[in-house]
Amino acid sequence: MTVTGVPADGRIGTPLLRKEDPPLLTGEARFVEDLVVPGALHAAVLRSPHANARIRSLDISGALASPGVVAAFTGADLREEWAQPLPCAWPVTADIKIPEHLPLAVEHVSYGGDAVAVVVGESREAAVDALDAVVVDYEPLPAVVDLQEALTDRVVVHESLGSNRCYTWSLIPDPAAVDSAFAEAAHVVKERYVQQRLIPNAMETRGVCVVPQPFGGDYTIYSATQIPHILKVMLGIVTGIPEQKLRVVAPWVGGGFGSKLNVYAEEALCLALARRLKRPVRWTEERIENAQATIQGRGMIQEIELAADRDGRVRAVRVNLLADMGAYLQLVTPGIPLLGAFLYHGVYDIPAYAFTCTGVFTTKTATDADRGAGRPEATYAIEPAMDALAHQLGLDPAEVRRRNFIATEKFPYSSAAGLVFDSGDYGPALDQALELAAYEATRKEQQDRRNAGANKRIGIGLSCYVEMCGLAPSRVLASLNYSAGGWEAATVRLMATGKVQVVTGSTPHGQGHETCWSQIVADRLGVDPDDVDVVSGDTALSPAGMDTYGSRSLSVGGVAVWQATEKVIAKARAIAAHQMEASEEDLELVGGSFQVKGTPSRSMAIQAVAFEAFTAHNLPDGMEPGLEAQVTYDPPNFTFPFGTHVAVVEVDSETGDVDLVRYVAVDDCGNQVNPMIVEGQVHGGVVQGIAQALYEEAVYDQDGNLRTSTLTDYLVPSAAEVPSFTLGHTVTPSPTNPMGVKGVGEAGTIASTPAVMNAVLDALAPLGVTALDMPASPQRVWEAVERAKKAAEGEER
Repeated sequence: MTVTGVPADGRIGTPLLRKEDPPLLTGEARFVEDLVVPGALHAAVLRSPHANARIRSLDISGALASPGVVAAFTGADLREEWAQPLPCAWPVTADIKIPEHLPLAVEHVSYGGDAVAVVVGESREAAVDALDAVVVDYEPLPAVVDLQEALTDRVVVHESLGSNRCYTWSLIPDPAAVDSAFAEAAHVVKERYVQQRLIPNAMETRGVCVVPQPFGGDYTIYSATQIPHILKVMLGIVTGIPEQKLRVVAPWVGGGFGSKLNVYAEEALCLALARRLKRPVRWTEERIENAQATIQGRGMIQEIELAADRDGRVRAVRVNLLADMGAYLQLVTPGIPLLGAFLYHGVYDIPAYAFTCTGVFTTKTATDADRGAGRPEATYAIEPAMDALAHQLGLDPAEVRRRNFIATEKFPYSSAAGLVFDSGDYGPALDQALELAAYEATRKEQQDRRNAGANKRIGIGLSCYVEMCGLAPSRVLASLNYSAGGWEAATVRLMATGKVQVVTGSTPHGQGHETCWSQIVADRLGVDPDDVDVVSGDTALSPAGMDTYGSRSLSVGGVAVWQATEKVIAKARAIAAHQMEASEEDLELVGGSFQVKGTPSRSMAIQAVAFEAFTAHNLPDGMEPGLEAQVTYDPPNFTFPFGTHVAVVEVDSETGDVDLVRYVAVDDCGNQVNPMIVEGQVHGGVVQGIAQALYEEAVYDQDGNLRTSTLTDYLVPSAAEVPSFTLGHTVTPSPTNPMGVKGVGEAGTIASTPAVMNAVLDALAPLGVTALDMPASPQRVWEAVERAKKAAEGEER
């Protein structure tokens, strides 16, 4: 298999089996919980059962007297350990309200699950059992879980802030243009959507183990994290321990989906406890803790308006969001809604744009990045709104989309929201998806069933998406008041024996870095991918990096590897030219050997060049020995993958049951390094988006209790709940980077939720159902059908 625009003589573009899989399949992979650390103590955290309460008193004496307990601490006991509170790295406005967030609450708890005490034992069982002996006297206060109620400040989560309003952020480049478009519009669509809260539910829950070194005050922190480099910096700030004294290791990590893109209380706690007790301290999260104390995703009310002319061409989009921050601001909580702020026009050429987001505090678990992080929310708003416009116009949803696509010749495209889209060709992706879905035949079958009055109704849903990947140009992040940069680092080292070592700052947790980075280097150097070793996830071995999130791995981290490899090739060419007494310009690298152009018999294998660089016996004057290069790559722009997904459902109008019978995904992520890994990323992403549409919801009662804290109550789909997917792709290389790559890790999640929900509403439209909140559970669908029936009966009377 080859990919357009990428050299076909190497390993790029081939579906190479993942190098990561044998250790996983044979049980040799080691996660944090698998690490054997002699003498390690175990920490257990006591959490508040109340969503909002004052702590009147807290007695840990019973825990201290329990068998096997070494120590126990309250928030007040450990307050002196913190040089700074837990960080929020994205204060999106100058007047944002940021509550103090300590690893252990001291006087007040703000959500069910807020940590109030920690017990340390010789075993996990001893520590957990002793939690029952901690006595806390709470003064319960009213909870606030509804976003609109939170805005009234009837209950203020943090009294010191005076209000639940965290911030208001707006992006309205030309207000007059927006007002004019709506005043002159022939058609106006006004829609309201609710993004329910989601629990990320990585297969591996969080875990941390901190090992103090015997001399020098150094600490090694093993954590199931996506961000070892960022975590190292932030833990230094929180604890006051000099950064150079900290080493963070992310071993094998069992999924993240954004939930491990954070600096958590337990990481800081274990570090502080190891410092105080001078022994290793470890903590592993239980599944119920994962639901309460790890961040949650989404949580948003969206209002979107479209102004269209008589032909259905959209002239303006206006969006207002109310975003749930939860009780505290985690690492990037305020900025998550803004990651989609520039994309509410989707793949459409809309000249006028207005976006406003208000963040609000509630007495619930903090929200933060969940797969897609702002981009799924944006697509979920514009795509159902486009269906609503098609319904108003009496046009096919595919036709309305075609009329509004950004024309291919307009790329690079300067959007009304202020971004420059690198490349796009949206029509072919739509055409291919419709063909694979047998769109016309399915529409006919749909109409036949409607004519026959069948209870099982077919619905067809489209979702045309674009996402913003490759987070991110550092100057753009600075303009958004983000505290860090968006660069990535890589080192490529061709060793004396001809083997290759790649050191990457991009840290994997299931994406396939080892395989893809090996393919990139093997393709450029002409070596076997098995001769390439990839080192990551350890700040002692890979000291520079900005880690993995936001579909940035390949388009930032992979490009850094590519550029470092090119530097190695340039130096190797100079050495080979010197050895062969030829000019550098006359040499070309073919199949792993430098050859004199036109005279292939005069050649020198790159492995031989590596050995000459090692011995340094005969190098060009002034050249340093060794053959390695380091690159820190700061992307000049985002990349913009896109595609079209089609969902076909059967909805039983009598029971409300929704059966997803067919799913087609056509994605364009630019040039593909490993098509098999691309397909795997799409599969996982699609299932995650389907889950939001049909199954998953973090439900809180009015007292702020999470009612879906176990996998019995929180429905995560398995392979049995989804059909086999039909996949296709187009290739539109990005001009932003030399590899022409974009990103695909979040594409499936971004596109699938609106595709499925549009299909459900399409099936129910003849019954008068025009709106439905997620997830589209049988009960919720049945209730919507019954309401529509009663409304129709009322009109007949």
